[in-house]
Amino acid sequence: MTVSARSFAKINLGLRIGPPRSDGFHQLLTVYQTIALHDLIRVTVKRGSGIEIRSADSRVPTDDSNTCFRIVDRARAVLGAKGRVLIEIEKRLPVQGGLGGASANAVATLLALERALKKSLPAAERFRVAAEVGSDLPLFLVGGTTLGTGRGEQVFPLPDLPALPCVVVTPEVGVSTPKAFAAWDRLHSTGDAKLTALHPSDRMDELGRDLSAWLSMPYSGAPSGSLKSGGRAGNPLLWLVRAGIKNDFEEVVFPEYPELREGKRALERVGAEYASLSGSGSTLYGLFASRAAATGGAVKLRKQGWAAQATALLTRRQYWRRMLG
Repeated sequence: MTVSARSFAKINLGLRIGPPRSDGFHQLLTVYQTIALHDLIRVTVKRGSGIEIRSADSRVPTDDSNTCFRIVDRARAVLGAKGRVLIEIEKRLPVQGGLGGASANAVATLLALERALKKSLPAAERFRVAAEVGSDLPLFLVGGTTLGTGRGEQVFPLPDLPALPCVVVTPEVGVSTPKAFAAWDRLHSTGDAKLTALHPSDRMDELGRDLSAWLSMPYSGAPSGSLKSGGRAGNPLLWLVRAGIKNDFEEVVFPEYPELREGKRALERVGAEYASLSGSGSTLYGLFASRAAATGGAVKLRKQGWAAQATALLTRRQYWRRMLG
């Protein structure tokens, strides 16, 4: 039996890097947001044994280093399932881009595998298996607007943002997440005034307060062109800017890759009301006030030589309805 699934990407609405932990990871605080861009996953269970991965994209690993291989290996052991599992990955997202593509692939593979086997893991067990494979995986078991804490694997559903129009820019440069964390640690330990203005725990608390204040304000309709009544009720995009919500990785990634800083500026020049690096990069995104503005912005960016796609945020309901639909 073959089951197909859409593997939706995510962006980060703000990301604060806290102090290193005893397990080698950093304490993080972020808001994940699923978007409509996706890969396609097909899972087939046959007679036999083993796990096989196929992809036309040569950058996709087909051995046991692939997150899809690892999650199937763990899930089959828990489910007591037998058979040969074939995983076909049709890549439409960047392999190294800050969109969580590999993690999303793994979760889509897990859910497709359960349907193909006609067996399901208990919800708590599903989250446990996902977190063992990677820090970003649990967010894709929630979808929509999701708070991430710990090393990013502790996730909590938040009130959904509306399906705001979005433009995603994917430069060809690849950013290594471990190297970005190492660069953050080096800069942070130098006593740079800009980076040490807040103690790490204070930085985390500040973002938490900003996000809590922003998300607690009821959303009253489609974004307007001006902030009439203050807060998210008037325009969620302007409030993101006024709250100062940003991605800490920009502090170290932009100096190393100036083209990424220029990509953010390009998004702002074509009308993005909020623009940011996603994760550690290299993907950049901009949120727009209307679908027409996003579509027009993407066209302008492509004419300038940027790889840009217009898309939209996915609410939790949209995410689950479209994944296996």
